[in-house]
Amino acid sequence: MINNYPIVNIYEKESLKSKLSSQLIYGERFQILNKKKNWLKIKTSYDKYTGFIKRRKFIKDIKITHKISSLFARIYSKPKNKYILSTKLPFCSLISVTEKKKEFYKFENYWIKKKDVVPVSYKNQTFKNIIIFKDIPYKWGGKTFKGIDCSALVQIFFKFNNQYCPRDTKDQIKHFKKPNNIKKNAIIFWNGHVAVCLSKTLLIHAYGPKKKVLFMNVKKTIKLIKKTAKLKVIGIR
Repeated sequence: MINNYPIVNIYEKESLKSKLSSQLIYGERFQILNKKKNWLKIKTSYDKYTGFIKRRKFIKDIKITHKISSLFARIYSKPKNKYILSTKLPFCSLISVTEKKKEFYKFENYWIKKKDVVPVSYKNQTFKNIIIFKDIPYKWGGKTFKGIDCSALVQIFFKFNNQYCPRDTKDQIKHFKKPNNIKKNAIIFWNGHVAVCLSKTLLIHAYGPKKKVLFMNVKKTIKLIKKTAKLKVIGIR
């Protein structure tokens, strides 16, 4: 199945009171493992993540042609600026463009601005494309402009560039096996936390204690996490 809603929460158990473990964004594929009343147990196709989502009317298949390259893309009911809707598609959503008109693309029964999308084959293999998440709220299990966690910030970069990356830090550190030093494009791992080096001295991470995505000095961050959380760096990739 394909998720045709902007954001769908994935829970650990069949309850809205359960812990949020991840999210599906628009255009993501998933497999239904089990159905129970108003809930579906699913496995995501990209990262094989399992969990529970509320039962909805999803679609079976579409031909993906483009992906959202902005932090979010506004949706329009007609290809004119005045027909803007409240719905927004998050970064890395996947869509099927069926028509072009001036500055707009059509997908399903809606319209989106061309400036917010790129072809699905597009790659920009520099971590600079995740700086659009600066100051976005920290949210455990989140992976969008409404809230994102540290491992999702890393994963969304690789997903946007059509590469595989696990969802959780414990699996990410095993996936990226090549050791590295602290320098541009290095990924720093703690137990349960991860950050990306934008340079030798500056990193970006979704930092729970500060409740948002931040740029921070690398050395000061390592010292701060060691002091406040009693955590040492366990790997650099």
